[in-house]
Amino acid sequence: MWPSLLLLLLLPGPPPVAGLEDAAFPHLGESLQPLPRACPLRCSCPRVDTVDCDGLDLRVFPDNITRAAQHLSLQNNQLQELPYNELSRLSGLRTLNLHNNLISSEGLPDEAFESLTQLQHLCVAHNKNNLISKVPRGALSRQTQLRELYLQHNQLTDSGLDATTFSKLHSLEYLDLSHNQLTTVPAGLPRTLAILHLGRNRIRQVEAARLHGARGLRYLLLQHNQLGSSGLPAGALRPLRGLHTLHLYGNGLDRVPPALPRRLRALVLPHNHVAALGARDLVATPGLTELNLAYNRLASARVHHRAFRRLRALRSLDLAGNQLTRLPMGLPTGLRTLQLQRNQLRMLEPEPLAGLDQLRELSLAHNRLRVGDIGPGTWHELQALQMLDLSHNELSFVPPDLPEALEELHLEGNRIGHVGPEAFLSTPRLRALFLRANRLHMTSIAAEAFLGLPNLRVVDTAGNPEQVLIRLPPTTPRGPRAGGP
Repeated sequence: MWPSLLLLLLLPGPPPVAGLEDAAFPHLGESLQPLPRACPLRCSCPRVDTVDCDGLDLRVFPDNITRAAQHLSLQNNQLQELPYNELSRLSGLRTLNLHNNLISSEGLPDEAFESLTQLQHLCVAHNKNNLISKVPRGALSRQTQLRELYLQHNQLTDSGLDATTFSKLHSLEYLDLSHNQLTTVPAGLPRTLAILHLGRNRIRQVEAARLHGARGLRYLLLQHNQLGSSGLPAGALRPLRGLHTLHLYGNGLDRVPPALPRRLRALVLPHNHVAALGARDLVATPGLTELNLAYNRLASARVHHRAFRRLRALRSLDLAGNQLTRLPMGLPTGLRTLQLQRNQLRMLEPEPLAGLDQLRELSLAHNRLRVGDIGPGTWHELQALQMLDLSHNELSFVPPDLPEALEELHLEGNRIGHVGPEAFLSTPRLRALFLRANRLHMTSIAAEAFLGLPNLRVVDTAGNPEQVLIRLPPTTPRGPRAGGP
């Protein structure tokens, strides 16, 4: 079971059975009332093992916490330090949430967590004024059962961590060090680690030696760092043979990193400087199911016609926000989703879309397409297409011969001034049609345009020069109505 982001883990329990003692012992009911449990002032204790002191503006660590506590939440307070004498009493804690306090490195004594050997989830993230700059040496040496550790939104530097900081955490699965000031991947990562979040740091290069210990890593998040052209040299990720997902968006990479792990399934690389895709750039990752190269600098002339030839498992391809003037060739035939919005497409031809008979969603919004630029037969093989987005182009009328399976059609923000009676004859399954912000007038849509569309439920014509009269199919309970709000 993969760990989820844990901000608060409070385990609900069954409510007490009211009146049980009275029913069993009618004469002794009053004497059998349970004694009230000790609970810190203003906190709540829904169970004997759970203490919730969230958001109480506490400046001092609360006393009177039961030794039986397993789950303690102190998030959203103003604690500045962790008293060793108080924590040492709570040796049974499994969850400790200190998110969003004022704890500094000075307020985190070396032995702070020494007695918490049962701890499984620890959150010391997002302390106001980002005060934690180091983890004391040995502070986590006895937390061998810790599964999730949250240290994001602090001021951790390379010198604030050493090779032993995490090395004793033999059960650790999730480590969040995002939003800190690290320039390298920490050393001493445990083999059990499945998710490592290093986003929003200052990492310039990833070294293979730092990842040798984390051979079980499945998800590596390196978004918004300072990785440049040499930030991920060949072999840097070779130790991570089981890596499933790699997030690299918001860096300065100018090409797809070489020699990626062969079992990689998701490569998320938007908002970089990738300007070309060569014939061999993606051959090392034949198992990719998701490839996101949105908002890079790809131009059609620099995307090789065989760039995608090995990606037979690819289901989602995002090329939005690039500089493409035509559809890429050689697209994998198993694609389900293709994002090409915000490019500079001026023409659509049937050849690049040939064989995409499993494609369900196609976005071509915010391009420069005109109806005359869409070649005959372009939609012919898109037999499974359910959503087509042609919004914000230069279309003057509804393109003909759209796919039969289409259910959702976006045409808003074009130049459409007339919808004829045969506009939707090829799309009998249409459910939602968006025509807002075009050039439609009150009588621009033919009365017969929606005949034969029994599933049509949404027709959006707002934002046109005049309010447009919409006549839904006869099977619809309601009669004529005005489109748009």
